[in-house]
Amino acid sequence: MSPFQKGFIVTMLIGFLAGALAKLVMPGKDPGGCIITMLIGVAGAWIATLLGQAVNWYKVGEPTGFIGATVGAILLLAVYRMVVGNKAP
Repeated sequence: MSPFQKGFIVTMLIGFLAGALAKLVMPGKDPGGCIITMLIGVAGAWIATLLGQAVNWYKVGEPTGFIGATVGAILLLAVYRMVVGNKAP
């Protein structure tokens, strides 16, 4: 297995865990199953990296950690709920 493949698998695993934790922290009706949860976590990490670089918490090329990915995923879910609306009972 190449280093790229290992990195991709680790990224997807951390994304899934961060997305799952974000959904656990913000209960309610959210889109998707496992794949969407993983994509929410990966997108959350990307958002956290961009925001962290904007406020000089991270240097360019430095990735965010698990906590940053989770916070980014929570922000992403919050924005989703503001746009679509929370239909939780």
